[in-house]
Amino acid sequence: MYQVIDLHFQGFDSAIAAFLIKTSDGPVLIETGPYSTFGNLEGGLALHGYKVSDVKHVLLSHIHFDHAGAAWAFAEAGANIYLHPFGVDHMHDPSKLVASATMIYGDQMDALWGRMEGIEMDRLKAVKHEQKIKIGGEKFVALHTPGHAKHHVAWQWGEIVFAGDLAGVKIGGGPVVPPCPPPDIDLDEWINSIDLVLKKKPSSLVLTHFGSEKDPEGHMREMKEVLNNWAFWMKVKWESGYSNEEITPQFIEYTSNQLKERGVSELGVRQYEAANPSWMSVAGLVRYWKKKGQ
Repeated sequence: MYQVIDLHFQGFDSAIAAFLIKTSDGPVLIETGPYSTFGNLEGGLALHGYKVSDVKHVLLSHIHFDHAGAAWAFAEAGANIYLHPFGVDHMHDPSKLVASATMIYGDQMDALWGRMEGIEMDRLKAVKHEQKIKIGGEKFVALHTPGHAKHHVAWQWGEIVFAGDLAGVKIGGGPVVPPCPPPDIDLDEWINSIDLVLKKKPSSLVLTHFGSEKDPEGHMREMKEVLNNWAFWMKVKWESGYSNEEITPQFIEYTSNQLKERGVSELGVRQYEAANPSWMSVAGLVRYWKKKGQ
């Protein structure tokens, strides 16, 4: 069985998780979260009897800060980092990632994400689609699943799929919502990736944001519906000439009402917003429609 480590991002429960699997070759970590929560991750590992240096294998779903921002610290301590080939150069030299994120987050950068350092090439292990990684008697299958990001990997472990952001954000039994940050959102690829994972007949999906889903078919059906709903709501606003700054408060109101209609509390709405900031989905989906128009 895997262990969930809640990273308590920005002080919120159930916003970002990392996952620990014990093997005969030591612990495997799936996701690291951002470096800003590294202390919480260290504490979570310690609860299970491990130090950072005990982790020799880290599997990343993709290279966004909330999933991979602390990977460099594990590599520095001796871990191999398994990831999509498209992410290797950026993790080796994250200067472009940091520069583009700093343009967005400004002086919030350190508080949100913390440091991002480069990783030596010999620690970065690019995985092909459906490549099998064997670690301490356990087998992990890399499933290339673009749509949220072109460098996205879902990791299959037996009948369980660690879905990264492919399967969206679902907190405290609430509805599922899609994280849609720029620059790689592609609706067609995302739907195809969902279908690819469902063909594997997983018994459950594990979400970085947050927890486990025991009805993959129902969950992914809802995911597709909300993804299309958000995307076409955004298309209407963009085609009407609204700027991102004008769309964002309208989108926050729209999605907050959706959550509240499904029984999500005010605290729950804030948890969803911490895990999946609305302005990022505005930026990502508007960019998607602009690219489609071109």
